[in-house]
Amino acid sequence: MLAYRKPAFQALCSVGLSLMLLVTGCGGGGQNATNNQPAPAQTPPTPSSNDNSGEVRKIKHAMGETEIKGNIERVVILTNEGTEALLSLGVKPVGAVKSWQGEPWYNHIKDKMQGVTDLGEETQPNIELIASLKPDLIIGNKVRQEKIYSQLSSIAPTVFAADLTGDWKINFQLYAETLNKKAEGDALMASFDKRVEEAKVKLGDKTKTKVSIVRFLPGKVRLYMKDTFAGVLFNQLGFARPASQDKDEFMLVIAKEQMTEADGDVLFYWVSDYDDKAAAANRDEWVNDPLWKNLSVVKNNQVFQVDEVIWNTGGGLLSANLLLDEIVKHFTK
Repeated sequence: MLAYRKPAFQALCSVGLSLMLLVTGCGGGGQNATNNQPAPAQTPPTPSSNDNSGEVRKIKHAMGETEIKGNIERVVILTNEGTEALLSLGVKPVGAVKSWQGEPWYNHIKDKMQGVTDLGEETQPNIELIASLKPDLIIGNKVRQEKIYSQLSSIAPTVFAADLTGDWKINFQLYAETLNKKAEGDALMASFDKRVEEAKVKLGDKTKTKVSIVRFLPGKVRLYMKDTFAGVLFNQLGFARPASQDKDEFMLVIAKEQMTEADGDVLFYWVSDYDDKAAAANRDEWVNDPLWKNLSVVKNNQVFQVDEVIWNTGGGLLSANLLLDEIVKHFTK
C-alpha cells in the first residue's frame, strides 16, 4: 500500500476527540451530527450451513474419547457394516476394507464405491495405505482392530465401535454422530422402522411361523439366534423362533447328532465359501444325512438357500432394507 499524508482537517480531528461530533466529515463511521441518521449497517457474511471449520466435537467411543475438528472430507472405514452406514448417510469413503465377497465390493454397493481405495481385509487393514490417503477421520471396530488403534490414531482422529453384534443400529448411531450427521441418521432410522411396521401389518399371522437360520462353514454348522443380523430383523418383525434359537445370543455350533435343533416351520441357510468349496461340501454331507431328511422342515419342503451377503455379512442399513424386502416377498408370495 502506498503511503500518503493526512489532510489538515483530519489531523485536527485526531487531536481533540471531544470535538469529533462537531466536525463534519470526522469519524465518518458514526452518526452524522446534522441529521441523526444511522450509518448503513455492516452485515457480516452468513457462514455456510456446512461450514464447521472452527467446530471441535468430542466423540465418546469404545476406546475412549476423540476430538474431531472442523469439516470431515476424507473418511477411512474399516468394517463392512460401517461402509454401508457411510454410504447410507451420503458419505463416500476415500478408503475402505474390501467386502467379504466381491472384487473388491459387494454387488449391491459396487456402483457407489467407484474410486474408493481397497484397504485389504477387515481383519488386517493396510496401515501404510491408510496413511497415504491422508484421512481426516478413521472409523473402525474394537473387535477387529483394537491392536492397531494407537497406530491409526497417530494418522488421524480415530473412532471405534465396541462390537459387531447383530444390532447394527447401535454402531450406525455412533457413525452418524461422528460424521456430524445425527439428524440424517435419525431420519433414516425412523424411515426404516416405519417400513418394518408396515411389513408387520402385511405379514399378519405369518409371523407365527418358527424361523430357523443355519450357516454352513467348512467343518462346522451354526444356528443363528436373535442377536445376529437376520435374527434382529426377524425379532423386530415379531417372528417366532424354535426354542433352540429363541435366545438373545449370537450363535450355537451344532454336531450332526444335534440336527433336530435346526428344525422349524421354515429354514433359511447360506453357505460360507470364500477360497474353496469346503463349506458347500459340508452342506452336501449334512443334507444327505438321514437325520436331516427326517426333520419336519425338510419333509415339508420348507428349506431355502439365501444370499449370505444380504442375510449376514453386509451388516448395515442397505442390507437391512434388502433383507426386509426378501422376507416380505417370501412370506407373502
